[in-house]
Amino acid sequence: MIDNSFTIYFYDTRLVNDSMRIPLAAVAVIICAAAVPAYSETNFDTIRFIQYLEESTALEEVRQGNIDMYYWRIPSDRLSDPAAREGVVVHESVGNSYDILLNPAQSDDTFNPFAIRDIRFSLNYLIDRNLIVNELMGGYGAPLMAWYGSYSPEYISIIDLLESYNFEHNPGLAQDMINAAMVDAGGIMTDGVWMVDDVPVEIRFFIRSDDPIRKAIGEVLAADLQSAGFVVHKDFGDLNKAFTTVYGSDPASLEWHLYTEGWGRSGFVKYDSSGLSQMYAPWFSNMPGFGIETYWNYEHPELDRVTKAIFSGNFSSAEERTDLIREGITLGVEESVRIFLADRVDQFVVHDGIDGVVNDFGAGIPSRFTTINARSDQTTLDIGVKHVYQGSWNPVAGLSDLYSNHIWYALYDPSLFLHPYSGSVIPIRADWDVQTAGPDGTLPIPSDAILWDVKSDSWMEVGEGADATSLATFQFTFSNWHHGIPMSMDDILYAIYFSTEWGTAEDEDDPTFDPQYTPRAAQGVDSIKGIRVLDENTIEVYVDYWHFDEGEIAGWASVGAAMPWELYQAMEQAVLDDRTAFSRTVSQSKGVSWLSVLIPGDADLVREYLVQFRDSGVMPAAIPATDAMDRYDAAISWIDEYSHAVISNGPYMMMGYSPESRTVTLSEFDDITYPFDTDKWSEFESVTLPEVSDVSIPDIITTDEVLEISVDTAGADRVLYFVSDAAGTITLSGEADASGGMARVNVDTTTLDVGPVGFKIFAVSDTVLRPDSYSTNFLVTEAEAVTTPPEDITTEPDASEPDAWIYAIPIGIAIAVAAGIIYWRRRA
Repeated sequence: MIDNSFTIYFYDTRLVNDSMRIPLAAVAVIICAAAVPAYSETNFDTIRFIQYLEESTALEEVRQGNIDMYYWRIPSDRLSDPAAREGVVVHESVGNSYDILLNPAQSDDTFNPFAIRDIRFSLNYLIDRNLIVNELMGGYGAPLMAWYGSYSPEYISIIDLLESYNFEHNPGLAQDMINAAMVDAGGIMTDGVWMVDDVPVEIRFFIRSDDPIRKAIGEVLAADLQSAGFVVHKDFGDLNKAFTTVYGSDPASLEWHLYTEGWGRSGFVKYDSSGLSQMYAPWFSNMPGFGIETYWNYEHPELDRVTKAIFSGNFSSAEERTDLIREGITLGVEESVRIFLADRVDQFVVHDGIDGVVNDFGAGIPSRFTTINARSDQTTLDIGVKHVYQGSWNPVAGLSDLYSNHIWYALYDPSLFLHPYSGSVIPIRADWDVQTAGPDGTLPIPSDAILWDVKSDSWMEVGEGADATSLATFQFTFSNWHHGIPMSMDDILYAIYFSTEWGTAEDEDDPTFDPQYTPRAAQGVDSIKGIRVLDENTIEVYVDYWHFDEGEIAGWASVGAAMPWELYQAMEQAVLDDRTAFSRTVSQSKGVSWLSVLIPGDADLVREYLVQFRDSGVMPAAIPATDAMDRYDAAISWIDEYSHAVISNGPYMMMGYSPESRTVTLSEFDDITYPFDTDKWSEFESVTLPEVSDVSIPDIITTDEVLEISVDTAGADRVLYFVSDAAGTITLSGEADASGGMARVNVDTTTLDVGPVGFKIFAVSDTVLRPDSYSTNFLVTEAEAVTTPPEDITTEPDASEPDAWIYAIPIGIAIAVAAGIIYWRRRA
């Protein structure tokens, strides 16, 4: 099981993340570490998360100081009046995006136009991304053509590929593509409506009505689809309804054809290894069908192959990884099961009496560091949230929505996380040392290293002659769990047992199989070749995994537990007895609850099993568990006191959830073993962004010169530049050093075609991975041929010929008009 703590992507509901790309990946989320007497209080005694559905109400509450901050975006028009900003600090962040999820299922009974790839792909031209950004989002965003947008560190390597699609709003082209595909499928247009077998082609569009932007996107696209000849039925709802209608139904039943999806991030990612798998690949169980065997499931073996290679580090260089990403993007975009629309720039508001906010490049101010680092002269921190409870709370295949994780971040300390500005792996509760012989060599594994054997239900030594690509040694900083029991290596071993047991499918009837957990965990489990406990807080993990960044190897190999092992044991038995389920998909298919240990009913179910274990003296097979009885008693007492089973290791403890007041309350973890001081993460409070401050470039150049462009920068190490022709195809690219505050870019104009040319610059920092960009156009003209008449010949003007200035007038006018039409400069 791996630290499910970083690179997490949430979409309205579920979470998929780079933490799940890590080996034992999936089950839990946290690694905690060795007890040390370095206790320090948190900045607040209490944190309250309070639901505010209306952004205007939340903004006013922050202005008045009734709540301290709001963990949801405030629409730009609400902040346009200076009076609305009085008493608040506005933080902008890019970490969320919009897309359309399409249902490509084949149905025996009903024609589904989106089962045809060309019709799905045509929506890229039917959708007006600029309208979405400029009108529906008020300019606070950027068009998005694939999972990686202009704010992603991966974007630079694929910009030419994305530009080659030329996804401009072109309804005529979209209609032509739809017409051709529908005619091939036997469709006939009758009175403006497509008919197949004399039946109108109907589509059901599930539109999120609790998000005004997504509601507007859905309305616009529904009208466009109606104009294209389809009968559109709009189905409005929130995330809870989407769980059932979209993610919980068999795609072949065609209860939905399109869905206005949205994604959020828990942190900023330097190397996005799981994103393409989550967004495009069937194996990740996040595409229509969602891995449920009894449902119709989208399949694409080539996408699975490419994305698994990226996910599991099956490449030998940075260049090969880039090639795989480009291949994955190409396949995903052309399949168009998910069509991305826009990255969103969110505006968060914080009362001006609050300091210490950490505005993560991925998560924004709802980062895991804000609740830990924020401070004021009050003892209670009140945070407004859009939703206080959606989805489920369990650390295996729950805690998958953005809203619950806003709260969860304050309750646990992972072993590793991602730096909020560089996206690099950093230690939280575990320091590491990495050795690797990769990509081509191997390291010997000591014969006494062990692995969990699912057939014998026991730990087995790997024996002589075993080897692995890399070794990561972790030294944990353990403390007490919230219920007072010390964390130990038993928690880590149980987590490894769990992810191995549930990440291995022995046969089709394996009871420890979950379609949303097992396929992801299997990638990590298969790569682990042995573990060895060195002492009470140190463990070696041998993996067949390599990356050119050793931090990524540590991230892949990291192991840990989000909750004490006895809770996993009780949850696991309840699931095995078919009384609940770890994932939403299994809960839907079996008709049982989606396990949520925050809810009293499910907490009581966990308590029931803990009592059985205690009274019968059950000892888990995976660990020695000398303190098993004390752990059972402590967990039972916790549930009796708080009516929930959310027990972790972070700076705050869960006190309770009140559905009536729509409030979740946390309390300071007042324990001497907690290892971090209050200012542990204060270095993240501010950041210097790279910036393009000025660009010197002429409006018109000729083809006989070398164009030298001066770029003034701040906070940048280098600039990357791209030159494109009139069709948008990138023809030249390169980079220049900017470490001295200025870069000089030389463009050989003799290689450029005459006409308008696009020019785009990115100012890039090696440590703060949020580039600034500048775009402009210039005109390339032919160099004039200069001729000199022979010295012995004189010429006189012919009275019958117009003077030369007469020709100059239309030429000058033409150039001026061309310049007025095509010259534009834009800061992006």
